[in-house]
Amino acid sequence: MKIELYKISIRSVIAGFKDSALEGVVAYSGKLDIRPKYQREFVYKEQQRNAVIETIKNGFPLNVMYWMVKEDGGYEVLDGQQRTISIGQYVTGDFSLNGYYFHSLTKEEQNKIYDYKLMIYFCEGTDRERLDWFKIVNIAGAILTEQEIRNAVYTGTWVSDAKLKFSKPNCAAYLLANNSGKLINGELNRQMYLETALSWISKSKIDDYMSKHQHDENANELWDYFQNVIAWVRNNFSNYRKEMASVNWGELYNQFKDNKLDSMKLETEIKELMQDDDVTSKSGIYLYVLTRIEKHLNIREFTPQMKREAYERQNGNCRKCKKAFGIDEMEADHIKPWHLDGKTNAKNCQMLCKQDNRLKSGV
Repeated sequence: MKIELYKISIRSVIAGFKDSALEGVVAYSGKLDIRPKYQREFVYKEQQRNAVIETIKNGFPLNVMYWMVKEDGGYEVLDGQQRTISIGQYVTGDFSLNGYYFHSLTKEEQNKIYDYKLMIYFCEGTDRERLDWFKIVNIAGAILTEQEIRNAVYTGTWVSDAKLKFSKPNCAAYLLANNSGKLINGELNRQMYLETALSWISKSKIDDYMSKHQHDENANELWDYFQNVIAWVRNNFSNYRKEMASVNWGELYNQFKDNKLDSMKLETEIKELMQDDDVTSKSGIYLYVLTRIEKHLNIREFTPQMKREAYERQNGNCRKCKKAFGIDEMEADHIKPWHLDGKTNAKNCQMLCKQDNRLKSGV
């Protein structure tokens, strides 16, 4: 890869700056694509954005940026998107700093910003070299998420359409998953909604799915699947609770979508379990009511005091084999099983030797 360093004024770089959700972000008199298909969304928070402008106003050096030279004579930002957008948004009046917008500054202050020289490396190379370099130079910046890296590796028509549906502000996936209660956790602009949908449809084999569909014209298959999952959730779990945002709905949909479920019966059981102090994983309740796998509930463990009380009550003998053991050689067990309304308290605690407890548990 050929790399050459240039010093370019902010006046030149942000000439013709335009930030459009549909058309992308361009500058440098229309020659610079600030957000190529493989790039992340704008993720700087206010403090980071303001720090960029403070650095420039004080004349301090800003970290170098990298542009890829395209075959048509234009450029793509490899590294520096967040800084470039911050500068462009400030100069075009999208936000103020310390109560002053750019247009509120004196002519001298404005020119000081306009004349500030950005250190920019122009890079020439193949598509593969471009993507490899993109990953390398971003290591020191705001760390890429796994999905952001995948978007770079599998860039193409499919990714472009998928990002429109799953990654843009107020995109279709966000509006659908948050209507009548949030069903997905994570930041939209860090590709978390897209990653979640892909994990569901691919059964966690995201790279395989993206590789297979990289050159598809659109991401309609993923979008249709996502809509089906959300509709299934809303139909079967109509009473929304905040814990629902932490549930792997795709896993449940894939396994139970063809089952006829009784939503009223499910709600009755969920309501009871939500009030059970022994259930410490409330989001796990949704998996449990369908799978009946108790580990999803993360049942409250017996405290050391409860264990000691049971141990002394049994005179240090295993309740099953009647042999004597040290307390560290034994494990606590419910006398009356939790699923039969047995509580996690001292009266319902018995101490078994490790072998008997594991035989009892089927481990």
